[in-house]
Amino acid sequence: MSSASTPEERLTELGLSVPEVAKPVAAYVPAVRSGNQVFTSGQLPMRSGELMTTGKVGAEVGVEEAVACAQQCALNAIAAIRAEVGDLSQVKQIVKVVVFVASTPDFTGQPGVANGASELFGEVFGDAGIHARSAVGVAVLPLDAPVEVEVLVAV
Repeated sequence: MSSASTPEERLTELGLSVPEVAKPVAAYVPAVRSGNQVFTSGQLPMRSGELMTTGKVGAEVGVEEAVACAQQCALNAIAAIRAEVGDLSQVKQIVKVVVFVASTPDFTGQPGVANGASELFGEVFGDAGIHARSAVGVAVLPLDAPVEVEVLVAV
């Protein structure tokens, strides 16, 4: 574990920062709080308002690029969570992470792609970043994104 004491400080140590909340591409909000839980909408690998890449993992998108996309999705989820709760130190636990990977029918490495998100949550939130997870291969995602991540957190 790093010497940084807050999630934001750990992000800074990783050379990352919380981006602006990604604008929804349809009729929904980035996150909703219900009691002591925050549910994020599916977050795409948007960076500076654009998808990092498009296509299917196992065809146009390589595994390393897909892992980077999953990490960006996680950063965007962190942004949505922070916008909802004000301070990432309010996060008591990343409870569940669902990672959708648009992939070719023969691609079976969805868990490895999902690690891009899971490892970032662990680095940023420490023990509170340990979570249950599903990694699911799908035919296509919105805007032809290769990865989408949704998160449930306890605050």
